[in-house]
Amino acid sequence: MRKLILFCITVVLSSHLVSAQILSEREESRVVDEILHERFNVLLPQLMERTGIDMWVVISREYNEDPVLKTMLPSTWLSARRTTMLVFYKDAKKQEVEKLAIARYNVGESIKAAWDLNKFPNQWDALKDIIVSRNPNKIAINTSEDFGHADGLDHTHHVMLMNILPEAFKKKVVSAEPLSVAWLETRTDREMQFYPQLVKISHDIIAEGFSAKVITPGVTTTDDLVWWFRQKVNDLGLSTWFHPSVAIQRNDTANFEHLRSFSNRPKDDVVRPGDLLHVDFGITYLRLNTDVQQHAYVLKPGETDVPASIKKAFANGNRLQDILTSQFKTGRSGNEMLLAAIAQAKSEGIVPSIYTHPLGLHGHAAGPTIGMWDMQQGVPGSGDYKLYPKTAYSIELNASTFIPEWGKDIRIMLEEDGFYDGKTFYYIGGRQEKMHLVKYF
Repeated sequence: MRKLILFCITVVLSSHLVSAQILSEREESRVVDEILHERFNVLLPQLMERTGIDMWVVISREYNEDPVLKTMLPSTWLSARRTTMLVFYKDAKKQEVEKLAIARYNVGESIKAAWDLNKFPNQWDALKDIIVSRNPNKIAINTSEDFGHADGLDHTHHVMLMNILPEAFKKKVVSAEPLSVAWLETRTDREMQFYPQLVKISHDIIAEGFSAKVITPGVTTTDDLVWWFRQKVNDLGLSTWFHPSVAIQRNDTANFEHLRSFSNRPKDDVVRPGDLLHVDFGITYLRLNTDVQQHAYVLKPGETDVPASIKKAFANGNRLQDILTSQFKTGRSGNEMLLAAIAQAKSEGIVPSIYTHPLGLHGHAAGPTIGMWDMQQGVPGSGDYKLYPKTAYSIELNASTFIPEWGKDIRIMLEEDGFYDGKTFYYIGGRQEKMHLVKYF
């Protein structure tokens, strides 16, 4: 659905008013390019200095785009063009970063065309000339064992690059992993002006979906809700980076193990009074992503609130969030934060499972992995990556609690989006501390 909502006009999500502004296509394009300008001209020089990389070469082919390159394209480019080559060179003497495209045209406003076809009919020769003439200390390319986001240089282009480089320059080739990950994980001031709006929109869509306006017990199924969420996002002119999921826990004999909520859940489960509902949902807007999991309780006749035992279980989930985010300190690895949080949670009688991930230009983004649901002892590689300031995360986890009335454990599975500024962690748009109530009588 084409966005028809104009700049500075708020969006009404049925009965829920969203204070965030969903921009028209034209205005969204303008903002994306403004953010890119800030990232190239303010952020990139800082990151090249931090990582000690003075030349970064990004090469990608149309429809086989490097994940990093896709985040660098101007808003009006929906893909790379032919073979797109970008070179970023930090001149130590001038203390400036050159941003060059070995192309016939500029790549947006910040990256200038630097290919003289009369002198170099072959594009690879033009690239070689730029590299050799600058004579960098390092030539960083996007290869990585631990981060798929930073491993975007394909085999063909790697071979071609090494073939054109003089022997002395081949020795300078290094992985750009530290710079690629830093580029992807670091949020700018401009981005953080908009992120609360993305989270607000996501929360409001969930609030509407988990209401009597959408749910009719005995009729509505979990799959109905999944497709309602997808349609709602589409109707707003937004997109999502993953298919939502909706799952139910209830007073029955089913064991709600972790995989049940993702791959083994019944698609046609009919919502009933007394059900505990769970949704995993996120949107993409302004090239940023959200990732949220929340719960709702369907009131039974005569009930006015969530049963006390389920409230206690939910409080355990909130407490586990607090335990994890208290571990956020610059320089600590994902694995260090994971193990410390699990140990503290267990000491407080909480049964934890933590699988938190970075968030930003990708949903499952680059940066320190803080556990995976099936790797609670640490994640080799990406879990060893350390925490840096100005990074965003989906605080994703669950706490298992026994419910006496049901005679079994339930999992409170929470996910909320937050930001670490280098000193403190905060939730970008708040977090769920009370369940949504579905009242139909």
